[in-house]
Amino acid sequence: MNRPWVEGNSVELLVNGEGYYPRVFEAMAQAQEEILLETFIIYDDKVGQQLQQVLIEAAQRGVRVELAADGYGTADLPDAFLAAMTEAGVSFHAFDPQPRLAGMRTNLFRRLHRKIVVVDGKRAFIGGINYSADHLEDFGPMAKQDYAVEVCGPVVAQVHASSRRLMAPVLDPPSEVRPAVASAGSASAVLVERDNARRSTEIEACYLEAFRSARQRIVVANAYFFPGYRLLREMRNAARRGVEVTLILQGQPDMRWVRALSRLLYNYLLRDGVHIHEYCQRPLHGKVALVDDQWSTVGSSNLDPLSLSFNLEANLLIRDRAFNQHLYQHLTGLASEQCKRVTLERMVRGYWWRAPLIFMCFHVIRHFPRIAGWFPAHRQRLRSVQPEVQAQGDLHEGKT
Repeated sequence: MNRPWVEGNSVELLVNGEGYYPRVFEAMAQAQEEILLETFIIYDDKVGQQLQQVLIEAAQRGVRVELAADGYGTADLPDAFLAAMTEAGVSFHAFDPQPRLAGMRTNLFRRLHRKIVVVDGKRAFIGGINYSADHLEDFGPMAKQDYAVEVCGPVVAQVHASSRRLMAPVLDPPSEVRPAVASAGSASAVLVERDNARRSTEIEACYLEAFRSARQRIVVANAYFFPGYRLLREMRNAARRGVEVTLILQGQPDMRWVRALSRLLYNYLLRDGVHIHEYCQRPLHGKVALVDDQWSTVGSSNLDPLSLSFNLEANLLIRDRAFNQHLYQHLTGLASEQCKRVTLERMVRGYWWRAPLIFMCFHVIRHFPRIAGWFPAHRQRLRSVQPEVQAQGDLHEGKT
């Protein structure tokens, strides 16, 4: 990890859209100089429209608004939705947009999966929550369970620099905002990233280091769980040396094949005492973890091949006893009240055909980093849509 831990930050956990959207929209509404926003998905629904409105109002009062969104995750946004923003002065940058083939999206890998907002270089939001109504409870049974953090303090400079670096080729002129460095709390924090360049394994390495150092407890709540062999081995080794290892995984998945793949790994972990709970209240979309009584992480990275080997991801690592305890109480409540415990007896009963699949899965994940290298590492590029250019259907391209 290249960046140093920095002290003096305040970090607040935001749970689901109900906790996240009011805070992030309030921060945007109070912006005076600049909003940098990165996201995977924006839908043209009540949440997306609220985002659109708050960004338009910010741009109209002179705030510089730079929005980078994934070309796959925003492929269905209507032209009118984008035009309303760009005509008001919002700069919209699509990450690696690709034409459809037979009506299907083709840009499946190496997505911009980060969810970051930086306001005036003073407040930052990092997590796994997109801008869509399915992160709100009133969406119904398929509403997602998810997390983000709001952070103030010196670590915001790292987040600001990361977003600015991603958008640098399309920032004209470059950002001149100077991030605040004044102390805002007692938490130490550091931003970690996964990219397709020098930081291709940074997030996974931080997880590995934390698991190896664990002495009391590990709790992981992760939506798409199919990690590499090294992460599985460190979880198992931690349980063997007496660490209480608890996994909270999808029990009511938004994609059924995700749970099917995760369950192929259960026997390996259960045999050595790892506790597995499937969250059944609604689809789990979170990407959070804690180790012992100080280390925590919240971000966009799943523990699956797409996040660990392909996508652009960002997590905040936090060292703070109070934050760790708050997250621990929340997750243990989730496990005890809204999850089903998975037992080894249940997993070994029947299903004789799973044995060859399990064998194959372990060989795939053992060698997946090498397999991922066979896929083309396309250029990480942003295309900026400007009002007058959009009207002509011509896109100006920048590269990063």
